[in-house]
Amino acid sequence: MTPDQSHAANPSAGKRTLTRKPVLLAAAALIATSALGLTLGNGIPFAIAETPQTQTVQTPLGPAPISFADLVQKVSPAVVSINVKGDTKVAENDQQIPGLPDLPEDNPLYDFFKQFRKGMPGAPAKPSPSLAQGSGFLISSDGFVVTNNHVVEEAEEVTVTMEDGTKYPATMVGSDPRTDVALLKVKADGKTFPFVEFSGNDPRVGDWVLAVGNPFGLGGTVTAGIISAHNRDIGSGPYDYLQIDAAVNRGNSGGPSFGLDGKVVGMNTAIFSPSGGNVGIAFAVPAALVKEVVGKLQTSGTVDRGWLGVVIQNVSDDIADSIGLAEAKGAMVTKVTEDGPAAKEDLKAGDVIVEVNGEKIEDSRDLARKIAELTPNTDVKLAIVRYGEKKEVDMKLGTFPSGKKLASLEEDKPETGQEMKDLGLSLAPAAKFPGAGEEGVVITEVDPASDAAEKGLKPGDVILQVAGVDVANPGDVAQGVKKAMDGAKADKDTVKVLMQVKSGDQMRFVALSLKKA
Repeated sequence: MTPDQSHAANPSAGKRTLTRKPVLLAAAALIATSALGLTLGNGIPFAIAETPQTQTVQTPLGPAPISFADLVQKVSPAVVSINVKGDTKVAENDQQIPGLPDLPEDNPLYDFFKQFRKGMPGAPAKPSPSLAQGSGFLISSDGFVVTNNHVVEEAEEVTVTMEDGTKYPATMVGSDPRTDVALLKVKADGKTFPFVEFSGNDPRVGDWVLAVGNPFGLGGTVTAGIISAHNRDIGSGPYDYLQIDAAVNRGNSGGPSFGLDGKVVGMNTAIFSPSGGNVGIAFAVPAALVKEVVGKLQTSGTVDRGWLGVVIQNVSDDIADSIGLAEAKGAMVTKVTEDGPAAKEDLKAGDVIVEVNGEKIEDSRDLARKIAELTPNTDVKLAIVRYGEKKEVDMKLGTFPSGKKLASLEEDKPETGQEMKDLGLSLAPAAKFPGAGEEGVVITEVDPASDAAEKGLKPGDVILQVAGVDVANPGDVAQGVKKAMDGAKADKDTVKVLMQVKSGDQMRFVALSLKKA
């Protein structure tokens, strides 16, 4: 990206530079004239800090940096580039032509040279190793390096490159895909490395951060920004992320974000970008979580978490109303995993878990975090609501399985359903439709003006339960609706009918509104 393009993509980058110039000029004038006071254009007084090394401007709100140079000089030696070699494969349409460099895809000149390879005679395509690049940072003098799991998870060889260009081989100590944290150990007997520490304080929204890493394989690169937000859910698990606006690009993954004290406040992990480049929205794993996971990886090489063995969803207002919950809180069980811990206890699809060991559950992510904080084989007491009735379930947690094993445990066979006019649905026994499975009723049509359509139901979805009643044909659905009607409060004009629905491989609960006759 050219300088003009970067300003177009992030106008604030240019504005920061322009607004600092008057401050720097004023500072020079202050030093030259030994003046005791000076004001900004808006009349706010400020003074240059007495120690030149601090490079700050003193304002009524505290010191503000006019240069990050000292900080960069302090932390950069501990930030490394990570090069990964994976399985050997044949590169398609990418012959190596004599005289042209053999660049990895992350290299900024890769596409430029690739156009010369196409259509030119040369050596036939040959096996070439898959290469990946990322960033990391040293956390100890004996060579422990933290990076993202997704940078090194497919690695056969890992090389760590220091700021001065020195390269060292590294081995994997352990990784945790759930938080995207990996720990490496540099192979360099007797070598003492520079390192950085994790911050013990949570940064505030608006605090400065410096992102240091290896974008596009360029090597040590520093960008500045602020903490934009806390507790961002980016859809990659139950854990929250910091949002920062420092420029983060491909290759920055695993690199640190520093506070002004030189301590790590987060590990850069992902960006939000329609184009694939920086748009000022990046996400970092908070330092406290990285530190916790790294400690476990150093001790045992793995992170063991508790596991209930259920698939869960949030409770909507409609669902809460349909089962008599006072508020839309807790986590609703959509499926009990076969052979999981919950399958051995009295937990069923449709139950809403509202407490764990006396602690209230806000939503599905809150439940996942609380269970993950507990160790396997821990005894827990769950408070659940089952169609308006509150009860307790005591059980022992299992061990959270690996990603591939979990996917196989939670996989469902696709099923379908049948008809019902009052709900705006046409239904049929699933067993009569090829590929629909043996259970439930398949939805064959949905009235586009119905509440069912508004709630996202579509042909091919399978209704498995209605108001807690398992269904196998349209008559069962009618019985479930009648049950919901009979249990409705007399002062309400509409009834919420709770249904367990299967859409492809996903289970969920939907509460449909039905007017009383």
